[in-house]
Amino acid sequence: IVARDLGQPIEYFWMPQRRGFIRSTLNADQCDLVMGVPASSEALQPTRPYYRSTYVFVSRRDRALRVTSFDDPRLRTLAIGVQMTGDDYANPPAAQALASRRIVSNVHGFTVYGDYSRPNPARSLIDAVASGDVDVAIAWGPLAGYFASREPVALEIAPVSPDADGRFVRFVFDIAMGVRRGDAALAAAVDRVIARRRGAIRRVLRAYGVPLVERAS
Repeated sequence: IVARDLGQPIEYFWMPQRRGFIRSTLNADQCDLVMGVPASSEALQPTRPYYRSTYVFVSRRDRALRVTSFDDPRLRTLAIGVQMTGDDYANPPAAQALASRRIVSNVHGFTVYGDYSRPNPARSLIDAVASGDVDVAIAWGPLAGYFASREPVALEIAPVSPDADGRFVRFVFDIAMGVRRGDAALAAAVDRVIARRRGAIRRVLRAYGVPLVERAS
């Protein structure tokens, strides 16, 4: 959508999005634009956000668990799958929220990166829900929504509520595209595309199962 609107050819450069990703891609001139970065990122120059999403609870529909809150007492006994240790070597928000409630012994940890010797390495967390290895998973919405729609059994996704746990743990994030720091011209051009093509962008996001969160008015 962006390349077509700008009248530019498109080429892809693929690399695992882990520590050193920006240094080895954008800052190494391997690409000019990175998709799906936090709008607050300081490692690059972010565009205006093109969507907002949330962490979600994932469970099998036939279990009818419908967990939506970290304060649900069933989380003390259910087998919970959650990703541990992100690319900044800190635990993701879901792991922090569980630990603050001393929900530990029934938590099954999955790496953020997964096993790169296998296709779709980050899918293992959602696979564990479908297979019954865990009762419920807590995952970043875009990852959960995409892979849940490709499982052989029906899964339910419920946004984490409320959208923050205290002052410092958030579950909802604005997501932007990113350009090299100082490339204000490209950032401004992409900003205009995001504004012009918002409807088309949202249709693509929905097609990929991304849970979208509207800003409070």
